[in-house]
Amino acid sequence: MRQVLGSWALGLGLGALGGALFAALDLPLPWMLGALGATTVASLSGWSPAVPRPLRATMIGVLGLMLGSAFAPDLLDRVGRWADSMAVLAVAMTLTTALVVAYLRRLGRMDKVTAFFAGAPGGINEMVMTGGAMGGDERTIALSHSLRILLIVFAVPFGYRLIAHVHSVPMAQSMGRLLDLGGMDALVLAGSALLGALLARLARLPAWTLTGPMMFSAGLHLAGLTASKPPAELVILAQLVTGASIGSRFRGLGWSEVAVMARPALGATVIMLGVSAAAAWAMAAMSDLPFAVLLLSFVPGGIAEMCLVALALGQDVAFVSTHHVVRVVLVIMLAPVAFRIFGRGGNSS
Repeated sequence: MRQVLGSWALGLGLGALGGALFAALDLPLPWMLGALGATTVASLSGWSPAVPRPLRATMIGVLGLMLGSAFAPDLLDRVGRWADSMAVLAVAMTLTTALVVAYLRRLGRMDKVTAFFAGAPGGINEMVMTGGAMGGDERTIALSHSLRILLIVFAVPFGYRLIAHVHSVPMAQSMGRLLDLGGMDALVLAGSALLGALLARLARLPAWTLTGPMMFSAGLHLAGLTASKPPAELVILAQLVTGASIGSRFRGLGWSEVAVMARPALGATVIMLGVSAAAAWAMAAMSDLPFAVLLLSFVPGGIAEMCLVALALGQDVAFVSTHHVVRVVLVIMLAPVAFRIFGRGGNSS
Protein backbone atom coordinates (compact mmCIF):
# COMPACT_ATOMS: atom_id res chain seq x y z
CA MET A 1 0.00 0.00 0.00
CA ARG A 2 2.88 2.35 0.81
CA GLN A 3 4.32 1.75 -2.66
CA VAL A 4 0.99 2.56 -4.29
CA LEU A 5 0.63 5.77 -2.27
CA GLY A 6 4.18 6.69 -3.23
CA SER A 7 3.40 6.21 -6.93
CA TRP A 8 0.30 8.38 -6.62
CA ALA A 9 2.23 11.10 -4.81
CA LEU A 10 4.96 10.92 -7.45
CA GLY A 11 2.51 11.15 -10.34
CA LEU A 12 0.54 14.07 -8.94
CA GLY A 13 3.62 15.83 -7.58
CA LEU A 14 5.51 15.64 -10.86
CA GLY A 15 2.34 16.66 -12.69
CA ALA A 16 2.00 19.76 -10.51
CA LEU A 17 5.68 20.67 -10.95
CA GLY A 18 5.54 20.18 -14.71
CA GLY A 19 2.34 22.19 -14.96
CA ALA A 20 3.73 25.02 -12.85
CA LEU A 21 6.90 25.12 -14.97
CA PHE A 22 4.94 25.28 -18.25
CA ALA A 23 2.68 27.96 -16.77
CA ALA A 24 5.69 30.02 -15.67
CA LEU A 25 7.13 29.75 -19.19
CA ASP A 26 3.77 30.81 -20.68
CA LEU A 27 3.57 27.64 -22.79
CA PRO A 28 0.23 26.55 -24.30
CA LEU A 29 -2.15 24.39 -22.23
CA PRO A 30 0.44 24.37 -19.42
CA TRP A 31 -1.21 22.27 -16.72
CA MET A 32 -1.98 19.33 -18.99
CA LEU A 33 1.11 19.42 -21.23
CA GLY A 34 3.46 20.14 -18.33
CA ALA A 35 2.05 17.26 -16.29
CA LEU A 36 2.13 15.01 -19.34
CA GLY A 37 5.75 15.85 -20.14
CA ALA A 38 7.04 15.46 -16.59
CA THR A 39 5.36 12.10 -15.93
CA THR A 40 6.29 10.72 -19.37
CA VAL A 41 9.98 11.48 -18.80
CA ALA A 42 9.79 9.99 -15.30
CA SER A 43 8.02 6.85 -16.55
CA LEU A 44 10.56 6.21 -19.28
CA SER A 45 13.42 6.86 -16.84
CA GLY A 46 12.41 3.95 -14.64
CA TRP A 47 10.21 5.73 -12.12
CA SER A 48 6.65 4.64 -11.42
CA PRO A 49 4.30 7.63 -11.37
CA ALA A 50 0.61 6.83 -11.19
CA VAL A 51 -2.76 8.51 -10.77
CA PRO A 52 -5.57 6.99 -8.65
CA ARG A 53 -8.29 5.68 -10.94
CA PRO A 54 -11.14 7.15 -8.86
CA LEU A 55 -9.48 10.57 -9.03
CA ARG A 56 -8.96 10.28 -12.78
CA ALA A 57 -12.59 9.19 -13.28
CA THR A 58 -13.79 12.12 -11.17
CA MET A 59 -11.68 14.63 -13.08
CA ILE A 60 -12.79 13.19 -16.42
CA GLY A 61 -16.34 13.73 -15.17
CA VAL A 62 -15.45 17.36 -14.44
CA LEU A 63 -14.25 17.71 -18.03
CA GLY A 64 -17.54 16.20 -19.19
CA LEU A 65 -19.46 18.83 -17.21
CA MET A 66 -17.25 21.51 -18.71
CA LEU A 67 -17.95 20.29 -22.25
CA GLY A 68 -21.68 20.05 -21.56
CA SER A 69 -21.77 23.62 -20.25
CA ALA A 70 -20.77 24.84 -23.73
CA PHE A 71 -24.16 23.75 -25.13
CA ALA A 72 -26.11 26.99 -24.69
CA PRO A 73 -29.79 27.21 -25.81
CA ASP A 74 -28.89 29.31 -28.87
CA LEU A 75 -26.79 26.39 -30.08
CA LEU A 76 -29.94 24.63 -31.30
CA ASP A 77 -30.10 27.08 -34.20
CA ARG A 78 -26.67 25.94 -35.39
CA VAL A 79 -26.73 22.17 -34.80
CA GLY A 80 -28.40 21.46 -38.13
CA ARG A 81 -25.40 22.93 -39.91
CA TRP A 82 -23.07 20.36 -38.36
CA ALA A 83 -24.29 17.45 -40.50
CA ASP A 84 -22.04 18.36 -43.43
CA SER A 85 -18.92 18.66 -41.29
CA MET A 86 -19.69 15.31 -39.62
CA ALA A 87 -20.02 13.69 -43.05
CA VAL A 88 -16.62 15.11 -44.03
CA LEU A 89 -15.25 13.87 -40.69
CA ALA A 90 -16.48 10.34 -41.44
CA VAL A 91 -14.80 10.37 -44.86
CA ALA A 92 -11.58 11.76 -43.39
CA MET A 93 -11.48 9.11 -40.66
CA THR A 94 -12.04 6.33 -43.21
CA LEU A 95 -9.19 7.64 -45.37
CA THR A 96 -6.97 8.17 -42.32
CA THR A 97 -7.51 4.61 -41.10
CA ALA A 98 -6.77 3.10 -44.53
CA LEU A 99 -3.55 5.11 -44.96
CA VAL A 100 -2.28 4.60 -41.41
CA VAL A 101 -3.00 0.86 -41.43
CA ALA A 102 -1.14 0.47 -44.74
CA TYR A 103 1.75 2.50 -43.31
CA LEU A 104 1.94 0.44 -40.11
CA ARG A 105 1.80 -2.79 -42.09
CA ARG A 106 4.63 -1.79 -44.41
CA LEU A 107 6.97 0.35 -42.31
CA GLY A 108 5.86 -0.60 -38.81
CA ARG A 109 6.00 -4.30 -39.76
CA MET A 110 2.89 -5.05 -37.72
CA ASP A 111 0.63 -8.01 -38.31
CA LYS A 112 -2.75 -7.34 -39.92
CA VAL A 113 -4.87 -7.31 -36.76
CA THR A 114 -2.44 -5.21 -34.73
CA ALA A 115 -1.95 -2.67 -37.54
CA PHE A 116 -5.69 -2.26 -38.06
CA PHE A 117 -6.59 -1.59 -34.43
CA ALA A 118 -3.45 0.47 -33.84
CA GLY A 119 -4.38 2.64 -36.83
CA ALA A 120 -8.13 3.03 -36.25
CA PRO A 121 -8.52 6.40 -34.46
CA GLY A 122 -10.98 5.31 -31.78
CA GLY A 123 -10.84 5.16 -27.99
CA ILE A 124 -7.64 3.60 -26.71
CA ASN A 125 -9.32 1.19 -24.28
CA GLU A 126 -11.87 -0.02 -26.83
CA MET A 127 -9.26 -0.51 -29.58
CA VAL A 128 -6.96 -2.44 -27.22
CA MET A 129 -9.73 -4.73 -25.97
CA THR A 130 -11.25 -5.38 -29.41
CA GLY A 131 -7.88 -5.81 -31.11
CA GLY A 132 -6.67 -8.15 -28.39
CA ALA A 133 -9.84 -10.25 -28.63
CA MET A 134 -9.22 -10.66 -32.36
CA GLY A 135 -5.63 -11.79 -31.87
CA GLY A 136 -3.69 -8.53 -32.05
CA ASP A 137 -0.78 -7.48 -29.84
CA GLU A 138 -2.47 -5.48 -27.07
CA ARG A 139 0.76 -3.90 -25.86
CA THR A 140 1.65 -2.60 -29.33
CA ILE A 141 -1.88 -1.30 -29.92
CA ALA A 142 -1.90 0.49 -26.56
CA LEU A 143 1.53 2.00 -27.11
CA SER A 144 0.61 3.16 -30.62
CA HIS A 145 -2.50 4.97 -29.40
CA SER A 146 -0.70 6.42 -26.38
CA LEU A 147 2.02 7.84 -28.63
CA ARG A 148 -0.63 9.14 -31.05
CA ILE A 149 -2.40 11.04 -28.31
CA LEU A 150 0.86 12.32 -26.81
CA LEU A 151 2.19 13.58 -30.16
CA ILE A 152 -1.08 15.19 -31.26
CA VAL A 153 -1.80 16.80 -27.90
CA PHE A 154 1.67 18.37 -27.93
CA ALA A 155 1.78 19.24 -31.64
CA VAL A 156 -1.59 20.98 -32.01
CA PRO A 157 -1.36 23.66 -29.25
CA PHE A 158 2.25 24.47 -30.13
CA GLY A 159 1.33 24.53 -33.83
CA TYR A 160 -1.45 27.03 -33.17
CA ARG A 161 0.94 29.14 -31.10
CA LEU A 162 3.86 29.09 -33.59
CA ILE A 163 1.99 29.14 -36.90
CA ALA A 164 -1.30 30.90 -36.25
CA HIS A 165 -0.10 32.96 -33.25
CA VAL A 166 -3.17 31.85 -31.27
CA HIS A 167 -2.59 32.16 -27.53
CA SER A 168 -4.39 30.48 -24.68
CA VAL A 169 -7.43 32.10 -23.08
CA PRO A 170 -7.13 32.51 -19.27
CA MET A 171 -9.15 29.72 -17.65
CA ALA A 172 -10.83 32.02 -15.12
CA GLN A 173 -12.05 34.18 -18.01
CA SER A 174 -13.91 31.30 -19.68
CA MET A 175 -14.97 29.23 -16.66
CA GLY A 176 -15.24 31.50 -13.60
CA ARG A 177 -13.72 31.03 -10.16
CA LEU A 178 -14.42 28.59 -7.34
CA LEU A 179 -15.37 31.39 -4.91
CA ASP A 180 -18.07 32.56 -7.32
CA LEU A 181 -19.75 29.13 -7.54
CA GLY A 182 -23.07 29.11 -5.67
CA GLY A 183 -24.32 26.20 -3.57
CA MET A 184 -27.18 25.34 -5.94
CA ASP A 185 -24.87 25.45 -8.94
CA ALA A 186 -22.49 23.08 -7.15
CA LEU A 187 -25.36 20.65 -6.47
CA VAL A 188 -26.49 20.80 -10.11
CA LEU A 189 -22.96 20.06 -11.33
CA ALA A 190 -22.44 17.20 -8.88
CA GLY A 191 -25.83 15.68 -9.71
CA SER A 192 -25.17 15.96 -13.45
CA ALA A 193 -21.84 14.18 -13.04
CA LEU A 194 -23.20 11.33 -10.94
CA LEU A 195 -26.45 10.73 -12.85
CA GLY A 196 -24.81 11.21 -16.23
CA ALA A 197 -22.00 8.74 -15.48
CA LEU A 198 -24.45 6.17 -14.07
CA LEU A 199 -26.79 6.35 -17.06
CA ALA A 200 -23.92 6.25 -19.55
CA ARG A 201 -22.44 3.20 -17.85
CA LEU A 202 -25.80 1.42 -17.91
CA ALA A 203 -26.11 2.30 -21.61
CA ARG A 204 -22.52 1.05 -22.19
CA LEU A 205 -21.48 4.27 -23.88
CA PRO A 206 -17.78 4.64 -24.72
CA ALA A 207 -15.76 6.75 -22.28
CA TRP A 208 -18.83 6.81 -20.03
CA THR A 209 -17.14 8.84 -17.28
CA LEU A 210 -16.78 11.65 -19.84
CA THR A 211 -19.72 11.25 -22.22
CA GLY A 212 -22.33 10.70 -19.48
CA PRO A 213 -21.72 13.92 -17.53
CA MET A 214 -21.23 15.77 -20.80
CA MET A 215 -24.59 14.68 -22.27
CA PHE A 216 -26.49 15.23 -19.01
CA SER A 217 -24.97 18.66 -18.53
CA ALA A 218 -25.57 19.52 -22.21
CA GLY A 219 -29.24 18.61 -21.86
CA LEU A 220 -29.69 20.88 -18.84
CA HIS A 221 -27.88 23.76 -20.54
CA LEU A 222 -29.73 23.37 -23.85
CA ALA A 223 -33.05 23.39 -21.96
CA GLY A 224 -31.99 26.58 -20.21
CA LEU A 225 -32.33 24.99 -16.77
CA THR A 226 -28.84 26.01 -15.68
CA ALA A 227 -25.90 28.10 -16.82
CA SER A 228 -23.44 26.76 -14.23
CA LYS A 229 -19.91 25.73 -15.20
CA PRO A 230 -17.15 23.94 -13.29
CA PRO A 231 -14.83 26.56 -11.79
CA ALA A 232 -11.43 27.25 -13.33
CA GLU A 233 -9.54 25.78 -10.36
CA LEU A 234 -11.32 22.43 -10.78
CA VAL A 235 -10.75 22.39 -14.55
CA ILE A 236 -7.04 23.13 -14.03
CA LEU A 237 -6.85 20.20 -11.58
CA ALA A 238 -8.63 18.03 -14.18
CA GLN A 239 -6.03 19.04 -16.77
CA LEU A 240 -3.20 18.17 -14.40
CA VAL A 241 -4.70 14.76 -13.60
CA THR A 242 -5.41 14.05 -17.29
CA GLY A 243 -1.86 14.92 -18.31
CA ALA A 244 -0.31 12.88 -15.50
CA SER A 245 -2.54 9.92 -16.42
CA ILE A 246 -1.33 9.93 -20.03
CA GLY A 247 2.32 10.15 -18.99
CA SER A 248 1.90 7.37 -16.43
CA ARG A 249 0.81 4.99 -19.19
CA PHE A 250 4.46 4.72 -20.22
CA ARG A 251 5.73 3.38 -16.90
CA GLY A 252 7.36 -0.02 -17.22
CA LEU A 253 8.68 0.95 -20.64
CA GLY A 254 12.20 2.11 -21.48
CA TRP A 255 13.46 4.79 -23.82
CA SER A 256 14.75 2.17 -26.26
CA GLU A 257 11.39 0.35 -26.40
CA VAL A 258 9.51 3.55 -27.09
CA ALA A 259 12.13 4.63 -29.64
CA VAL A 260 11.33 1.53 -31.69
CA MET A 261 7.68 2.59 -31.88
CA ALA A 262 8.44 6.30 -32.26
CA ARG A 263 9.11 6.17 -35.99
CA PRO A 264 5.87 4.44 -37.04
CA ALA A 265 3.92 6.49 -34.47
CA LEU A 266 5.38 9.74 -35.79
CA GLY A 267 4.63 8.75 -39.38
CA ALA A 268 1.07 7.76 -38.48
CA THR A 269 0.59 11.07 -36.66
CA VAL A 270 1.83 13.04 -39.67
CA ILE A 271 -0.66 11.18 -41.88
CA MET A 272 -3.50 11.88 -39.43
CA LEU A 273 -2.64 15.57 -39.17
CA GLY A 274 -2.27 15.86 -42.95
CA VAL A 275 -5.63 14.26 -43.75
CA SER A 276 -7.35 16.21 -40.97
CA ALA A 277 -5.90 19.51 -42.21
CA ALA A 278 -6.93 18.76 -45.81
CA ALA A 279 -10.46 17.82 -44.72
CA ALA A 280 -10.72 20.93 -42.53
CA TRP A 281 -9.50 23.14 -45.40
CA ALA A 282 -12.02 21.57 -47.81
CA MET A 283 -14.89 21.98 -45.35
CA ALA A 284 -13.90 25.58 -44.60
CA ALA A 285 -13.87 26.32 -48.34
CA MET A 286 -17.39 24.89 -48.73
CA SER A 287 -18.90 26.63 -45.70
CA ASP A 288 -18.56 29.60 -43.38
CA LEU A 289 -17.06 27.42 -40.63
CA PRO A 290 -13.56 28.55 -39.59
CA PHE A 291 -10.58 26.33 -40.40
CA ALA A 292 -9.24 26.63 -36.84
CA VAL A 293 -12.24 25.00 -35.18
CA LEU A 294 -12.63 22.41 -37.96
CA LEU A 295 -9.04 21.28 -37.57
CA LEU A 296 -9.47 20.80 -33.82
CA SER A 297 -12.66 18.83 -34.54
CA PHE A 298 -11.05 16.54 -37.12
CA VAL A 299 -7.64 15.82 -35.58
CA PRO A 300 -7.95 12.42 -33.84
CA GLY A 301 -6.54 13.08 -30.40
CA GLY A 302 -8.34 11.99 -27.24
CA ILE A 303 -11.81 13.46 -26.68
CA ALA A 304 -10.99 15.15 -23.39
CA GLU A 305 -7.56 16.27 -24.52
CA MET A 306 -8.69 17.90 -27.79
CA CYS A 307 -11.62 19.60 -26.08
CA LEU A 308 -9.25 21.03 -23.49
CA VAL A 309 -7.14 22.35 -26.34
CA ALA A 310 -10.26 23.93 -27.86
CA LEU A 311 -11.16 25.54 -24.53
CA ALA A 312 -7.63 26.83 -24.02
CA LEU A 313 -7.52 28.32 -27.53
CA GLY A 314 -10.94 29.93 -27.21
CA GLN A 315 -12.58 27.79 -29.91
CA ASP A 316 -16.14 26.40 -30.06
CA VAL A 317 -15.97 23.63 -27.44
CA ALA A 318 -19.48 22.28 -28.16
CA PHE A 319 -18.68 21.86 -31.86
CA VAL A 320 -15.32 20.23 -31.18
CA SER A 321 -16.57 17.87 -28.45
CA THR A 322 -19.57 16.69 -30.49
CA HIS A 323 -17.38 15.83 -33.47
CA HIS A 324 -14.91 13.89 -31.33
CA VAL A 325 -17.63 11.91 -29.57
CA VAL A 326 -19.15 11.06 -32.98
CA ARG A 327 -15.71 10.02 -34.27
CA VAL A 328 -15.03 7.68 -31.36
CA VAL A 329 -18.53 6.15 -31.44
CA LEU A 330 -18.31 5.54 -35.21
CA VAL A 331 -14.88 3.94 -34.97
CA ILE A 332 -15.85 1.73 -32.02
CA MET A 333 -19.04 0.60 -33.79
CA LEU A 334 -17.62 0.14 -37.29
CA ALA A 335 -13.99 -0.93 -36.80
CA PRO A 336 -14.72 -4.57 -35.82
CA VAL A 337 -17.26 -4.90 -38.66
CA ALA A 338 -14.89 -3.30 -41.17
CA PHE A 339 -12.06 -5.59 -40.11
CA ARG A 340 -14.19 -8.71 -40.53
CA ILE A 341 -15.25 -7.56 -44.01
CA PHE A 342 -12.01 -6.12 -45.38
CA GLY A 343 -9.45 -7.87 -43.19
CA ARG A 344 -10.10 -11.37 -44.41
CA GLY A 345 -7.56 -13.13 -46.49
CA GLY A 346 -4.01 -12.09 -47.10
CA ASN A 347 -1.06 -12.47 -44.82
CA SER A 348 -1.65 -11.95 -41.13
CA SER A 349 1.98 -11.28 -40.37
